[in-house]
Amino acid sequence: MNTTPTGLTRHGRADAQRNRQLLLDAALVAFAQHGIDASLEAIARNAGVGIGTLYRHFPTRETLALAAYQHDVERLCEAADELLRTLAPDIALREWLAHFSGYINTKRGMSDVIRAVVTDPQPYYAGLNIRERMQSAVETLLSHGTAAGVIRNDIDAEVVMLAMIGYWYASAGQTKPHQATRLLDLLIDGLRVGKQGS
Repeated sequence: MNTTPTGLTRHGRADAQRNRQLLLDAALVAFAQHGIDASLEAIARNAGVGIGTLYRHFPTRETLALAAYQHDVERLCEAADELLRTLAPDIALREWLAHFSGYINTKRGMSDVIRAVVTDPQPYYAGLNIRERMQSAVETLLSHGTAAGVIRNDIDAEVVMLAMIGYWYASAGQTKPHQATRLLDLLIDGLRVGKQGS
């Protein structure tokens, strides 16, 4: 029988990985709806596992929240390459920025965790490289757009992310859905070749 150094069989490893994914998915929903104080028992129940399984994977509430946040960031960043495989670069950029906005809007309940990731100097937080990964995804989208001649080459990823923060603040307020969509269209038009100043 093949085992890991900890004695788990391959089947056991697969079960453990599946349980971890189920817990992360359930945690993302719970933290988005109820904030960082969401019930861990409810998260375990919605994931279809026992509370002991949750604690084996994530000893504290904070480690679960950070892992869920990182898991979601990874999915968001991977979406950039997926969109580029099926869409023109400028359309892929618009769709990814729309995903980014939706992603931010679901994180209101995790604001304390996100703030810790951004501001806490501890190596554990720094090692997540969340901001760098997001910026890398934007850079990938921009580089494909400039190579195709549809996106301006004088705009960098940091500027786009700052613009997206402004868009998020606008769309998170009293802005109606169609107005938020128009704001995003205006941002993309400003990034397209030949659109600036028109």
